[in-house]
Amino acid sequence: MFIRPLKSFDKTLETAPDKSITHRAVMFNAAAEGSAVITNALLGGDCRSTIACMERLGARIEVDGSTVKVRGTACFRDAVLDAGNSGTTTRLLTGLLAGRGVSATIDGDDSLRTRPMKRVTGPLSLMGADVTTTDGKVPISVRPAALHGIDYMMSVASAQVKSAILLAGIGADGVTKVTERTLSRDHTELMLKAMGADIMRNGLTVSVKRSELHSLDVRVPGDISSAAFLLGAAAVVKDGRVTVRGVGLNPTRTGVLDVLSSMGMEITTDNPGCGAEPYGDITAVRCGELRPFTITEKDVPSLIDEIPLLAIVAAYAEGDSVISGAGELRVKESDRIETTAAMIRAMGGEVETRPDGMIIKGRGGLTGGKVDSFGDHRIAMSAAIGALGSRNGCEITGADSAAISYPGFWETIC
Repeated sequence: MFIRPLKSFDKTLETAPDKSITHRAVMFNAAAEGSAVITNALLGGDCRSTIACMERLGARIEVDGSTVKVRGTACFRDAVLDAGNSGTTTRLLTGLLAGRGVSATIDGDDSLRTRPMKRVTGPLSLMGADVTTTDGKVPISVRPAALHGIDYMMSVASAQVKSAILLAGIGADGVTKVTERTLSRDHTELMLKAMGADIMRNGLTVSVKRSELHSLDVRVPGDISSAAFLLGAAAVVKDGRVTVRGVGLNPTRTGVLDVLSSMGMEITTDNPGCGAEPYGDITAVRCGELRPFTITEKDVPSLIDEIPLLAIVAAYAEGDSVISGAGELRVKESDRIETTAAMIRAMGGEVETRPDGMIIKGRGGLTGGKVDSFGDHRIAMSAAIGALGSRNGCEITGADSAAISYPGFWETIC
């Protein structure tokens, strides 16, 4: 797909629904007593993998447009599960199934088979779970076992690992505690509490006891990770301006707004609302030349999915932007440190990679070129945003990968 540069970008838009919340709303309601209706659900490839897995386990799910109706089951059945490309599905489901008396195998596509899973199965084994990987990756096998609570200190900032332990904890005897060095996204804690779980937070420690979940209707807000691409468009196109309506504003996810503000963008939020989580409208206005930024380890959990986008925006700043403490990017859908750097270089930019990050040498813009997405949705969409402000535009191969998290992305920006 070829993306042409724009002379102006001044729009009011809506963005794709939140992927993280859609995953959890489907999965948790499938494990709950009763029926629930999930509206404004994201139905990209990853969330459809979660739906398919929960149906295989015995939940009854109906999809009508962007509405998903879920009738849960207290007793999952044995199953062979295909998580597709979705690490979230795999890791959360491993924790959820660990204490539910089922035998299951979780597998996925070639990309998922490269991603590390011992970080999940390790703490679950400490709880007594009978879970095994294949050389540390999927396929994962889960067999019936009695679980007990543990007090676990996280070694990496990962909402998926934390969530897996907490989901195992609702089926375990005693108290399960998870302590983080830096708070990662807390969608799991908020939704479990709303569904009746015995869960509480004390600083950086969250604890949970054995609990039964009760169904919960959920309206999914717009995904701030998807909205970030639209905000990025306003940043790279001179005199850019965009308002994105109804976006989730969970404080554990809004780091991208802080970085764009530090670059000189005028960022405001309006029309606040609060369901299970806060949401509102975000307006971003480019007010002049962009400044470089610095992202350190403490910042990463709140914006890890947005780093490829922020890196491409950094190429439009004047000066060096530095990203560190982001080694987790190397085990995403692609090695996002290397694929982000390859994207920037292919478009005429200059970047230096490091084991845990990169330095983007901003020179006020990019020329454009040809970019391989490496099958990674965030690389494909970041390249598209970079192309909008470029001199010559950009040819993107593997552009269809954007549908994993943002169906309709190309229609929105083109």
